[in-house]
Amino acid sequence: MRYDVVIIGAGPAGIFAAAELAARGKKILIADKGKLIRERLCPIAGGQVKSCANCASCAVVSGWGGAGAASDGKLTLTTGFGGNLEEYIGRDALLSMIGRVDDAFVRFGADPHSYEAGAETAHETIRRGAQVGLRVLPARIRHIGTDASRMVLNSMYEDLVSRCDIRMNAPVADILIRNGAAAGIRFEDGSEAESGCVLAAPGREGAPWLERLIGTLSLPIASMPVDIGVRVEVPDSVCEALTREFYEVKCLYNTPTFDDRCRTFCMNPSGFVVHEYNQAHHLVTVNGHSLKNKKSSNTNFAILVTKNFTQPFNNPIGYATHIAKLANMLAGGSLLVQRLADLKGGRRSTRSRIGRGMIEPTAPAEPGDLSLVLPHRYVTDVVEFLDALNRIMPGVSHGDTLLYGVEIKLYSLRLELNGDLSVPSIGNLWMAGDGAGVSRGIIQAAASGVVAAQAICGEKPRG
Repeated sequence: MRYDVVIIGAGPAGIFAAAELAARGKKILIADKGKLIRERLCPIAGGQVKSCANCASCAVVSGWGGAGAASDGKLTLTTGFGGNLEEYIGRDALLSMIGRVDDAFVRFGADPHSYEAGAETAHETIRRGAQVGLRVLPARIRHIGTDASRMVLNSMYEDLVSRCDIRMNAPVADILIRNGAAAGIRFEDGSEAESGCVLAAPGREGAPWLERLIGTLSLPIASMPVDIGVRVEVPDSVCEALTREFYEVKCLYNTPTFDDRCRTFCMNPSGFVVHEYNQAHHLVTVNGHSLKNKKSSNTNFAILVTKNFTQPFNNPIGYATHIAKLANMLAGGSLLVQRLADLKGGRRSTRSRIGRGMIEPTAPAEPGDLSLVLPHRYVTDVVEFLDALNRIMPGVSHGDTLLYGVEIKLYSLRLELNGDLSVPSIGNLWMAGDGAGVSRGIIQAAASGVVAAQAICGEKPRG
């Protein structure tokens, strides 16, 4: 069939782009390798298995709604977080776009309540953090929750399914290029869909696919950062004085030993640590989420170390996945977990040591030694960051604190794009979302889809 626009990826970028284009009467196809949101059920969460089942399409990161929208559903409503879209469209346009996208989430059922720390709490937290070189970044947060997010995303699907064609469980092999311009897509089963334009929004899970496409089409890369780290799990009591108002405490830190930039990411009060399966690389990584209607007694968050690579190195995804595979190797195909005291003491954790501690793990994981997986500078960065965080969250660097490994973010290749997110060297081809390095979160991913859709229609970005 012939379409006006084919969208690769049914995450926030693809969904919001499709809604924008359908409202203008465009004939749209959305193609995604994963399942519909109502079919995205992780067998670990359901209790069918105790370790990752290596599903063909990981329900945690693939399918309708993308990775973040179906795993915690946290919306960051402040510029300066969640990506690089401001560099393309400017701060004022981004603020307006964030408001528009947020309104849509609320309209489809997201909790209208948002979190924003009061001026006094924010000032005092920033002051205490600054004493140890910790930069605390207050943000306005809307938390949907993984369970409620499923209902919101299903409502978006029901709204779109009558206005555009949607093909799930349909992995895309290639983008068709004719006369220097995108002309459609080829599915892995060999079938094709022709179109006047293509918007590639494959998300984090699709980053390896996009990396291959970049090589095939010789697309220019702007930068090659990679995020590698661990997921931290502590009792709620350690963080609740801040999470009650901030919900998510966002911090940046330059470590004293190596001067590496570290950040907190995806904090989940009363949440759960979860497995992710990366089909392209056959590896298990760690993530976290929280629910509206079911709570644990622990808070989890990631500590990520960002490294920017330069030429001649051009394989940041390969570097990150190599580290993750080491963790899987030592854990027998599962996640590794280690007490902070054991990591500092140079010994592996055991089930008995973890069992004697005050934290009951919320995810099945194999006790082990993260220092056999992570490079020394990463281990040092994590320990130093936790010591600094202890200034604003007393107890976070306690010996019983659990560290799960490893967490990686595969949005590592940031493409050189025009201001409207089009690809300079190929006509009728646009990129959006986390996989293309434009965004690092739900809100900016969704906003980037709107920006690309408006550009496809010949309009400037507007909220």
